[in-house]
Amino acid sequence: MVRINYPVLLAPSPLEAAPTTRPRIRILSTERGRLDVVNTERVERPDGRRSWLVAIAGAVAMVFTFGTPLSYGIFREPFSDAFGVAPLALSGVFAVMLFTFFIGSGLVGVFGTRLGTRSLLLACSLATGLLAPALYVAESVVGLVAVFATLGLALGTAFVVLASVVPRWFEARRGAATGLIFVGNGLGLAVLPPVWQFVLAELGVRSGFLLVMSLTTVAFLLAGLVCRRPRWAERSTASADELLAWLARLGGTRTFRLLFVGIALSFAWYQLLAAYAVDLFADRGLTQAGASAAFGLIGGVSIISRIGGGYLADVVGSRRAFLASLVSAAAGIAVLFVSAAPTLPVAIFLIGLGLGGSATLYIPLVMTVYSPEKDTAVVGVFNVAIGVVALVMPPLGTATVAYTGSFTIAIVLTFGAALAGLWSTAVGTASPAGG
Repeated sequence: MVRINYPVLLAPSPLEAAPTTRPRIRILSTERGRLDVVNTERVERPDGRRSWLVAIAGAVAMVFTFGTPLSYGIFREPFSDAFGVAPLALSGVFAVMLFTFFIGSGLVGVFGTRLGTRSLLLACSLATGLLAPALYVAESVVGLVAVFATLGLALGTAFVVLASVVPRWFEARRGAATGLIFVGNGLGLAVLPPVWQFVLAELGVRSGFLLVMSLTTVAFLLAGLVCRRPRWAERSTASADELLAWLARLGGTRTFRLLFVGIALSFAWYQLLAAYAVDLFADRGLTQAGASAAFGLIGGVSIISRIGGGYLADVVGSRRAFLASLVSAAAGIAVLFVSAAPTLPVAIFLIGLGLGGSATLYIPLVMTVYSPEKDTAVVGVFNVAIGVVALVMPPLGTATVAYTGSFTIAIVLTFGAALAGLWSTAVGTASPAGG
């Protein structure tokens, strides 16, 4: 009996087997889900390979953002000859481009937070693609205004989106990644002006515009396919009314007002300097070509600090690194008060360090102060601040030199803007505001 019943005693009945099997299935499902999560995290996680791919694609697209709007001085003569438009009227056209680039794209950033990153970037790619042959159709000042207003909006929107989204892919290496995309921005400032000069001279206005806009379209298309918000990042679902209420709350805080002014002045000093720097360097004994090269060297040094500033921010924090950049800029501007030519390399080096660091680090700075889920809106708000001073400072610098007949007052204004930006930003970021 024992030998016969022994297997029966060990064999589970169907009723006993069912509950045993179901937990095993649940365990297997749980383990499989856990493996799926692990695999997803391996592919997409902060500071991972996908993060750096996004940063590289963003850096390539960044080359085509600032470089074209700030090449407007090169456009004036060839466009005037090609379209028979007076240079003064063309200055108005390019002023509209700067307006839409900074302020228009800033507003798109604020109110486009509910739109997908890819949708915005692909829309920018579509816009530049449609604009590429537009000069074959545009024949009047009105047509040029429409072309360049749309172009400024597309380029500025791409900048706002990339500058706000790429850092969200990083945690430990956020400063370095931001430095990388702003290296692309710096390369655009250094490379695109001579590229525009060459293609306009060799191919003509319409064909040259078609070529550069086609390259811009490809770069934005690549960014649109690769760059999106990471899956772990929260995105704002606020309506337009809620965003207006959010802006009203921000505007009512002392922190925001100080930081808005501080970020604006942190760019104003360079916009003032750019209006008279070449003439100043020539007045200090350089040839016109040497003065232009010296001014370009500021941008070259800034590329170094765009990378180094990002790594510095990872070590000491974005606030300290940003304020150190402004201190460097102010020190370099102070050296300009010394008229001896041998001091110019020191001034250029310090100013370049300050420019690259401040341009790179202001976004990580404001993203540590305000809620990251409104990333595009936050960057858009401060892009408006930069846009306001961009419309005012260049003519102010030019008029000051022309009216006084010297560079002293212009340097004083530039130095004062850097110091005021330093103070306002330091006080405004003394304690996180949130929101």
